[in-house]
Amino acid sequence: AVFETSLGTFRAEIFADRMPLTASNFLDLAQRGFYDGLHVHRVVPKMALVFGCPYSRDAFSPRAGQGFPPPGSRFATWTDGRPVARDGRGAIVDEFPMCPRLSNHAGTLAMCNLGERDSCGSQFFVNVAHNLFLDFFDDSSPAAHPVFGRLLDDGLDLAKKIA
Repeated sequence: AVFETSLGTFRAEIFADRMPLTASNFLDLAQRGFYDGLHVHRVVPKMALVFGCPYSRDAFSPRAGQGFPPPGSRFATWTDGRPVARDGRGAIVDEFPMCPRLSNHAGTLAMCNLGERDSCGSQFFVNVAHNLFLDFFDDSSPAAHPVFGRLLDDGLDLAKKIA
């Protein structure tokens, strides 16, 4: 995946083999152009950059951070072509605890959710620090954000500049 920002471009590896549902959701949206023209709608200094809300097309929208993919939209997993439908708000079901324990290390990409089960949609973040408390397998916090990719090359350096 390639991310173009006003400060430069970074690339990411998407873990379709380890996180087939979450990665396929992201890849489907990217392939359809869903992410084109969206802005980083939230920066948590020294922690994360948040992208992927359809309302962030307008950089000043008060709804930025509240959007989802189209409700009931469908895609196929990249690994086996299994058909998947997003729910009535546009979210997918959680892959954990069946998925690998991929930690929210600096440079990883993880899906945002509403702090409740089965609420990942289109929004994701780039970790610019090791945010262990965001791991679904860390009991110190109720947060559960599945990692589905990682930045390549000097992508983390650029992400840190933005954050």
